[in-house]
Amino acid sequence: MPRILVIEDDVLMCRALTLMLSKQGHTITIAQNGKDALKFLQETQFDLIITDLMLPFASGMELISRLKMNELQGNTPVMVVSSVAHEKTIQDAFNLGADDYLKKPVTPSELISRVNRLLLKKQGIQ
Repeated sequence: MPRILVIEDDVLMCRALTLMLSKQGHTITIAQNGKDALKFLQETQFDLIITDLMLPFASGMELISRLKMNELQGNTPVMVVSSVAHEKTIQDAFNLGADDYLKKPVTPSELISRVNRLLLKKQGIQ
């Protein structure tokens, strides 16, 4: 069962993502701020990380940057799910190492398709 870390401060969005992903058989861990996310990342190996950009204590951009420098989680795919739609912000996220970027609101089918693609890529199937 793939382990997914969802980093999102909006409670309703956390519930929606958890529902969508757990229905697919994934194990979900929720961090509602950057500080908790960093703690989970030090303690647990994840198969995928989904993060918002605007978070308390550490921004999504900071988390992406730190993840990609970390040897333990550096190969873990990172998907950004954010309401920020500025092209420069999206490009900055990719330049830091994000593997995908979805603009909120997301549809369940698009989220699941992209999650599955990133998980397959991590396993070396794609």
